[in-house]
Amino acid sequence: MATAALDSDVKDIGLASQGKLRIEWADRMMPVLRLIRQRFTEEKPLAGVRIAACLHVTSETANLMRTLKEGGADAVLCASNPLSTQDDVAASLAADYGIPVYAIKGEDEQSYYGHIDAALDHQPHITMDDGCDLVTVAHKQRPDVIENMLGGTEETTTGVIRLRSMEENGVLRYPIVAVNEANTKHLFDNRYGTGQSSLDGILRLTNILLAGHTVVVCGYGWCGRGIAARAKGAGANVIVTEVNPLNALEAAMDGYLVMPLLDAAAQGDLFITVTGNAHVLDGQHFAAMKDGAIVANAGHFNIEINIPALRDLAASTAIVREQVEEFTLANGNRISLLSDGRLVNLSGAEGHPASVMDMSFANQALSAEFVVGNHDELENRVYTVPTEIDAGVARLKLDAMGLAIDTLTPEQEKYLSSWEEGT
Repeated sequence: MATAALDSDVKDIGLASQGKLRIEWADRMMPVLRLIRQRFTEEKPLAGVRIAACLHVTSETANLMRTLKEGGADAVLCASNPLSTQDDVAASLAADYGIPVYAIKGEDEQSYYGHIDAALDHQPHITMDDGCDLVTVAHKQRPDVIENMLGGTEETTTGVIRLRSMEENGVLRYPIVAVNEANTKHLFDNRYGTGQSSLDGILRLTNILLAGHTVVVCGYGWCGRGIAARAKGAGANVIVTEVNPLNALEAAMDGYLVMPLLDAAAQGDLFITVTGNAHVLDGQHFAAMKDGAIVANAGHFNIEINIPALRDLAASTAIVREQVEEFTLANGNRISLLSDGRLVNLSGAEGHPASVMDMSFANQALSAEFVVGNHDELENRVYTVPTEIDAGVARLKLDAMGLAIDTLTPEQEKYLSSWEEGT
């Protein structure tokens, strides 16, 4: 049963003490965000700014919300996925930190969008999105909130794709900083975070052995690269499927088999979609799969797997483990779908490790500060994270890891900026 607290809607406020422990544990591994929070506490760069965040409600996200509040922001949080919420963290944010939260793990579609509406009722100046649902609802259904907007941020590849489409079609009504495009986000969060946490979620839900089995990774973007590398490291035979010839070529040169998905369908033991596109795994692929195949999604939306087509092919279905639904086809072959095709790293496990989210959420906090300080000069389009922010996050992370790097000598700087010297 949902519990209301501080204008929040969470599952059980009594879970707060457990959630606070998780938040504090994650905070130990987020030194960059801690440093930013210390500065924000002193400078209050977000004073008087209302922020509505639609993000995965995890212990790492909680530390971002704490940072925004310490910076002076009046912030609220709702879930960006129905299955990703950590209910104890949601309770702690509301009870221990005074941050309104609208999120319950397993919420239905009506509740999910009701929570987005509740966040927009906050009349935010800045939106923080993970998948672009908050921005889309604001544009399509809540035009009353647009006039207050200074700008926003977007965390995911999927969300950036949607936002660029809005910009190209001339419907984007306020500027958005694409946090996902920061090197300190996608090169680390997408690759190392998704790579580790997706397999973590799959293993927790299934307890399968990866070694010696065939894993089909659908998509070889940064997330796909990470999953393929981790699966290969665990001893799996990895097949990559792609539509982009450059990505496919890179996968081949990284040592993976590359083939059309329909060919891979007959060989795979485990299929992981991570493309950001619709119906990547479709009826023809399910029909070709062998008995016992497992299907999971690590992309933002479960539309990557055509679940209605799988249901149409099934003679019967059964829940065989928590978040594992088995579909028995007419030919007797069984296909197991994990977490209803939702983000398996968050529905089946705890999402990305805190140490990698440290950089992603540092970019979020600093991008919000950038929007507040520069909104008068920003147009209604999608911006990349300023280079100085991206490089600054990398420097802070290196410092936190106890690592030092070289600096250019004056002679080297002169050489790199000149053209006269040759062979």
